[in-house]
Amino acid sequence: VQLQASGGGLVQAGDSLRLSCRASGITFSSYNMAWFRQAPGKEREFQAVISGRGGSTYYADSVKGRFTISRDNAKSTVYLQMNSLKPEDTAVYYCAADWAPYVTFRPSTPADDYHYWGQGTQVTVSS
Repeated sequence: VQLQASGGGLVQAGDSLRLSCRASGITFSSYNMAWFRQAPGKEREFQAVISGRGGSTYYADSVKGRFTISRDNAKSTVYLQMNSLKPEDTAVYYCAADWAPYVTFRPSTPADDYHYWGQGTQVTVSS
């Protein structure tokens, strides 16, 4: 199983970035996919999760209205569109997969609930 995250970079406050995470080795549509972030000295923090078929999403309050999670199951890829970036969004961003063979969407926020992780991509927002 491999989750390959990309798209990070150095941007200015107010700019936008789109992160991508391509999965291999799993039946992609059977997994809820999420994005977390971890700033230096802080714990890994949930950002957003999307259901296996993409019909449902759930966001952390801190990014609601600024970040949008989406997925393309044909490409086994999940995205995180980040708008109106702030310096406090600076962190390493990780994608994660949670096996979820359920009819009902069950968003999970604890990092320990996720089975597979990508390697992380650095996002730095300057003021």
